[in-house]
This record gives sequence, C-alpha cells and structure tokens, in this order.
Amino acid sequence: MRNFIPVVDNNSSVPKFMQLVHSFEDAVRSNKLHIGDLLPSVNELCKECGLSRDTVFKAYSELKLRKLIESVPNKGYYVASNTQDVFLFLDTFKAYKEVLYGAFREALPSSYNVDVHFHHYNPRVFADTIANAAGKYSHYIIMNFDHKKVKEAVSKIDPSKLLCIDWVVNIPSKSSYLGQDFGKPVYDNLAQIRQQLKKYSKLVFIYPEFTNHPKESIKSFEQFCIDNSIDYGVVYKVNEVTVNKGELYITVSDRILADLLDMAHNQGLTVGEEIGIISYNETPTKKYIKDGITVISTDFNKIGIQMADFILKEVEIREYVPTEIIIRNSI
Repeated sequence: MRNFIPVVDNNSSVPKFMQLVHSFEDAVRSNKLHIGDLLPSVNELCKECGLSRDTVFKAYSELKLRKLIESVPNKGYYVASNTQDVFLFLDTFKAYKEVLYGAFREALPSSYNVDVHFHHYNPRVFADTIANAAGKYSHYIIMNFDHKKVKEAVSKIDPSKLLCIDWVVNIPSKSSYLGQDFGKPVYDNLAQIRQQLKKYSKLVFIYPEFTNHPKESIKSFEQFCIDNSIDYGVVYKVNEVTVNKGELYITVSDRILADLLDMAHNQGLTVGEEIGIISYNETPTKKYIKDGITVISTDFNKIGIQMADFILKEVEIREYVPTEIIIRNSI
C-alpha cells in the first residue's frame, strides 16, 4: 500500500469529489500509484481531507466507472488499471477526420485508450452503438446528425461526460459541444473574395445526393449570390455535374473535387483562370493539388486539441470553432 493522500482545495470551483478523481488519476499517470496498490479507506480520506463519506464514495464510484479502481469486500479499494477508455463516435473517416484524430490523440496522454466507432449516418447503427457503450467509458465524444433517433440515443449518456462535435444538432441541454457553423460563414467567406469572383460568369454549388453536409451551406450560398446579383446554380445529381469555361464550382465532396479536376484536364481548362474551384474542408494535400485548392474549412487540428482539453481538464465547452477561407490558386 502506498501512503498517497490527495490534496483537496476548499476554495476551488471544482467539486471536491472531482478533485479526488483528478488527484488519483494524476497519481496513477505519474506512477505515484501502481496497479495493485491499495487506496486509502473511505474513513482515512474523510479524516485526512476533511470530507464527507458521500463525497469520498462518489469519487470512488466515478473512479470505478472509469475502470481505474476496483473494490474487494472487506479489503478495500485498489488500483486496477493505469488507462482510461474514451468513446469516440465519428460519422465517416475522411482525410480531415484524420487530422482531427491525430491532433486529439497527440494531445491525449498514452494512458488513455480511444475506441473509435463510425455510424455513417445510419440511425439504427448510431442508436445501437450508443446503447452498447453507455456507462462503459470515462468520456464520450460524438458527431451527431439530424435524425430523431439521435437525440434519444445520446440522452442515455451522462451529459457531464459528453462532448458533441462538428454538427451542433440533437444535443442534450447540459452537455458540452464543439461545433462548426455551416451557414453564415459560407456567406461571409465568399464576401471576402467578392472581387476574385467577378471574373466568373456563374457560381455553381455541387451538393451530390450521397452527401450529408448540412444544407445551411446552400442557403447561405444562394443568399450571397442573390445579394450580389451573381448568376448561380445548385447541382444535386452527380450525373449532371459538368465543367464550363468561365464558371466557379463549390463542392462539399472530395470525390466530386477529383471529378471536376478530371473534367478540367480533359477539356484543357486551366484551374484558377478558366474555371474556379472551392472545396469544403481542408486536408493536408489540398494546398499541393493543382498549385493549391481554395478551401472553406474549420480548424480540425484545433478541434482535436480542444477535445483532449475536455477530457483532461474536465471543463465544459460550448463554442463554435471559426470557419475560414484559405485562398489558393484555384480561384
């Protein structure tokens, strides 16, 4: 048994039971406590830290939920693991999600395991996966989507352990969120390049039937074009996507981006001069493709780091990460 007694700050805004949780977590991560070590008894902690039995029991219950400790009748509590499990539920795995995950994993100590799942916007898969995961993880980070089953599913998770990211929809009132605005920033970012857009006779937003990108982006695009007296169109069917000299194309799909580049190449059209392209969501390669593809994107690296902060600092997060335009040679 190690003589480890946590320190509790009576003046801290952090609940005392959570201070105990953080203290034991830190002790395990820093090897002050090892697997198999006995922990102070409830009575010892009450006496040494001046705490109520309810506070200590609550802290130990939380540590058991996080699978860091176990209890043995008539023997007490002991360290069961030096890792914690985090549930990460993404929509799909694309290049920009790799950036997000990489930043998250790098900012998170190795003592945390991250179980990654994908729902592919399937409401049944979403609900079943959440039901199986509820109560088994220390934290839950979830990409929601717009379906009635989503709200019901996430309500099964303790909101203090839940962070909803990307699309801020169907979120419990007391949970944290870290999202991006798919509406107004589209308008604002296009306004920043109003002068560059004047060389194009028409702006075309390509929204293929297979995408789940929020439709707020289309509404903002249309409003921008109307307000600025710009000819525009929206294409929903993949087989209707064409490339015409003098037009600029906005795409939310990297698959369509590749198709546009192929069509431009086959027609001998120069991207950035004879046609324009704006892609949604930054990836590590877009700054190199065709001397640079202009993108409208949030900062996925920042989101990944803040996801780790939510876990490590036990802080509430309720904010939108800015969406900005990165201007490159494709316009």
